[in-house]
Amino acid sequence: MDGRLRLNLFTMSAVEHVTVGSWRYPGDQSTRYRDRSYWTDVARTAERGGFDAVFFADVRGIYDVYDDSRDPAVERAVQTPSNDPAYLVPAMAEVTDNLGFAVTKSTSYNHPYQLAREFSTLDHLTDGRVAFNIVTSYLESAARNLGLAGRIDHDERYDRAEEFMQVCYALWEDSWAEDAVERDPDSARFTDPAKVRAIDHEGEYFDVPGPHGCEPSPQRTPLLYQAGSSDRGREFAARHAEAVFLSQPNESAIRAYIDDLEHRLDTHDRAADSVAFFPGLVPIVGETEAIARAKYESYRDAIDVEGVLALLSGFVDMDLSELEPDKRLEHIETEAIQGVINAFTTNDDRDWTVREMAEFAGLGTTSPVVVGTPEDVADTFEHWHRDLGVDGTNVKEVVRPDTLVDFVDLVVPELRDRGVLADPDGETLRERTSGQRGLPESHPGRAG
Repeated sequence: MDGRLRLNLFTMSAVEHVTVGSWRYPGDQSTRYRDRSYWTDVARTAERGGFDAVFFADVRGIYDVYDDSRDPAVERAVQTPSNDPAYLVPAMAEVTDNLGFAVTKSTSYNHPYQLAREFSTLDHLTDGRVAFNIVTSYLESAARNLGLAGRIDHDERYDRAEEFMQVCYALWEDSWAEDAVERDPDSARFTDPAKVRAIDHEGEYFDVPGPHGCEPSPQRTPLLYQAGSSDRGREFAARHAEAVFLSQPNESAIRAYIDDLEHRLDTHDRAADSVAFFPGLVPIVGETEAIARAKYESYRDAIDVEGVLALLSGFVDMDLSELEPDKRLEHIETEAIQGVINAFTTNDDRDWTVREMAEFAGLGTTSPVVVGTPEDVADTFEHWHRDLGVDGTNVKEVVRPDTLVDFVDLVVPELRDRGVLADPDGETLRERTSGQRGLPESHPGRAG
């Protein structure tokens, strides 16, 4: 990594993302999530602010764990309704030159041959500016809506994901030679058939003969993100990820995660600096401390507590309506997002009650909130980068698009003046993140 701070905007093509209730806040434009011009404006603002990428979360299914009903999530717009973010990327790429786009897709509910084609297409259309955020999906409702009897067990989801990625690597990296496409009108040969090969994959979950249907895109394999926090998820990240998004409530938990993953990288013969770490952070900034504090208090007043509990219940696969608000949280193993419950139990040095967790998670779920002047917020970002050792930050929104606009207009100039932030350099998103155009030789995707 080149030492500069990297920034992603963490968002979702939905009314609500991680600050439930903010759509009601005066001036919030979350309900414009269906509007193409909203997203092109976001793209222009992020690029103006030197952001590396817009990181799109996504979810299949509806949150129906809380109170054993989908009604709270539907009524309060808890990541419902939402649209597929991949279709926003071409429009946003058209109005920007350098901004990247990380798109979340599930290895549990997609087929690798189709997904490989979709990402190759996006990589071509964006000139190499896409990333694949690899998830295994956690909602029971998603499994049922996609024709399964129930959710795939946690560890089996990762077994499937391992094979899924092997198929994708073979399609992206091995199926077409770099010089397969000749485009020679004189010989009437567009592609040399001898340089396009089948992959002949036969596995437990997939049989894919190939070859890939797309010619090599600028990156071939899109930049690979992952966000697993369970033991199995971290092992998957140590094998496959080039960048990791982590959401932990304090600095000690973030540092512990980084130390653990760097140890796992070593066991897979990958260098510690082969993965970039992007923890989430919620900036609330004002021209003065008083303005920032007033914003913070007004944002807290807008939090929809029941909506937050509906979101968290889906995250942890536990009906939080059944627990006493002042009951101490205890660690449990679940089939959903284990990192969320870990963040409030095994990864922290304090005890949390259900009420305290809901209050904390009201603004940005499990990520810290920093409130202050541009100098104060820049201090935190610089400290995390220089002292905590993070490569970048996923900036989480409270009010859309005001959180992004405030950050770009007030904090970014301060970070630039300090020499912490510089505009991304490189032709592709991977080059801007790691300095390499394609997957490094040490990555398992190059094993073929």
